[in-house]
Amino acid sequence: MSRQPLAEEEIAQALQELDGWKFENDRLVKQFIFGDFREAMGFIVRVAFEAEALDHHPDMQNVYNKVTLALNTHDAGGKVTAFDVALAKKIDRL
Repeated sequence: MSRQPLAEEEIAQALQELDGWKFENDRLVKQFIFGDFREAMGFIVRVAFEAEALDHHPDMQNVYNKVTLALNTHDAGGKVTAFDVALAKKIDRL
């Protein structure tokens, strides 16, 4: 899978296949809301296992029942790549 930065048109096309993700500040960003803190933390752990399996590590923020994820590829100068799109799709399947 390519770790070359995607053009804005490619990112726009990818976003059509990603539910609720946005392109902000050179990152794919999505907020997830859960019933409580425990559910949010369980989700973070599942994301961590998926990310580690791909050797890709998203920025994660948690406030009680809200988890915000931001994806970009550090090896590509902090830009969005096909690698980020693939991880976003895996996260959405969780």
